[in-house]
Amino acid sequence: MLEIRGLSVSYRTRGGTVAAVRGVDLDVWPGQVTAVVGESGSGKSTTAHAITRLLPDNGVLEAGTVRFGRHDLATLSEPELRAVRGARIGLVPQDPTVSLNPVKRVGEQVAEVLRLHTKATRRSAAAEAVAVLERAGLPDAAVRARQYPHELSGGMRQRALIAVAIAAGPELIIADEPTSALDVTVQRVILDHLQRLAEESGTGILLVTHDLGVAADRAQRLVVMSRGRVVEAGPTRDVLADPQDPYTRHLLASAPSLASARRRPTATVRTADTADTADTAPAGAAAPLVEARNLVKEFRLPGSGDGPRTLRAVDDVSFTLGRGRTLALVGESGSGKSTTARLVLRLADATSGRVLFDGTDVTAAGGARARELRRRSQLVYQNPYASLDPRFSVGEVVVEPLRAFKVGDRRSRLARARDLLDRVALPASVLERRPAELSGGQRQRVAIARALALSPDLVVCDEPVSALDVSVQAQVLELLAELQADTGVAYLFISHDLAVVRQIAHEVAVMRAGRVVESGPAEDLFARPRHAYTRELLAAIPGGHVLSPAAATITN
Repeated sequence: MLEIRGLSVSYRTRGGTVAAVRGVDLDVWPGQVTAVVGESGSGKSTTAHAITRLLPDNGVLEAGTVRFGRHDLATLSEPELRAVRGARIGLVPQDPTVSLNPVKRVGEQVAEVLRLHTKATRRSAAAEAVAVLERAGLPDAAVRARQYPHELSGGMRQRALIAVAIAAGPELIIADEPTSALDVTVQRVILDHLQRLAEESGTGILLVTHDLGVAADRAQRLVVMSRGRVVEAGPTRDVLADPQDPYTRHLLASAPSLASARRRPTATVRTADTADTADTAPAGAAAPLVEARNLVKEFRLPGSGDGPRTLRAVDDVSFTLGRGRTLALVGESGSGKSTTARLVLRLADATSGRVLFDGTDVTAAGGARARELRRRSQLVYQNPYASLDPRFSVGEVVVEPLRAFKVGDRRSRLARARDLLDRVALPASVLERRPAELSGGQRQRVAIARALALSPDLVVCDEPVSALDVSVQAQVLELLAELQADTGVAYLFISHDLAVVRQIAHEVAVMRAGRVVESGPAEDLFARPRHAYTRELLAAIPGGHVLSPAAATITN
């Protein structure tokens, strides 16, 4: 169905020409899933976007053929390409925030594809759009169709993008990290649907992912990329069972798996007159850093036939988080995890309930008290594309908190920025670059560096590694653990990836429909889940088994 030969792509930057993809060969067969894996910046997404010539303005397709049916997409005119995009090839971009139109309702954006590429009328397209949103796994699709993208959670926006891609029934779907923002249960729904498309209608799937578990479970063929080149390719089972390239073996060793939990940090917790070790001190031995008491948050939804509706996004949520500890909030997209975090940080006002930070009630804090809370607590957003100012250089992004709170002078701030970039595995050379010149994973590492600049007491991590490949993911998790051991920083860690949660969390709270349905020490919850929903989350983890004998050997 798709045959790529000798594909080479470069980018024109202020510093010169950067070769992003070099001599890539790749095939996709009807009815099969081909997965492309590799580190952030390896050329995966560039390869995917080069197929339909949706490269940035500074991207140049230097050489190669991209044969789709009887067409070479590399040589088609723009009008000819428009007839292929959307109708015969569907694209699921990596980032839903910048890919969905913020001033159009979600249903209208799906209906637009149906009107352009099918025989749907304006009236029939609206009804069909709701059905497509349901197929993409969006709950309460009729209501969601009337909402704007900013009114949906990150995972819901991603499902809306998937609906746009599949609306016209394309022959080939290029899915660039289609499940990176989704919890495991919804991830399974989406991947099941893509797999059914492949099996029932012969749709070819090119799946770009950093999640080797997803690739292992879903792909018939695996392509491993590094530094713009294909270093290994073949049937997935063969590549995982007997990887030939050292880079492939490195990726397998870094893959998070429930079969091997990383050791959690032993953090030194300093109080006024004592110093305890977080992993050995009883959970309630010291006063908690954060205490949430009966938090409730309600939102008004668009009116329906029965009039306005109210959504209780957070429903009577209570928990405590100690100094030097990590509490993970897990659950489905829309379960209230991120909203709860925003209430803790006072980025949203609770409908009712209280938030105590270091013993002080900050539920209605303002002025100097709110500013002090901002300094002592930081947030790593889920979406690095939307959270970094595109006008700033990376250096300006990282030092912005230091400048805002008048910490140090220009020289010391720059030195701090270099140190932070080094700790998140980025070279100092990116200081002068802008976010648009970085990959998604690189942008997220910049966001993490910025959050750590003020050495806060609390860092709220909202899906902090969901955009990262497994090797950098492992580096960042190790970094977070080291910082916690060194400084006693506490993490409120929000993630849909339970394999990651097991590696870093001391305690876990499982949320569903705005409520905490189960909580407790991580070891107990993973070994003996009590609630049926928790068991469902654990069962849905892709690649939860050891990926391959080779990977197990390397990990051990």
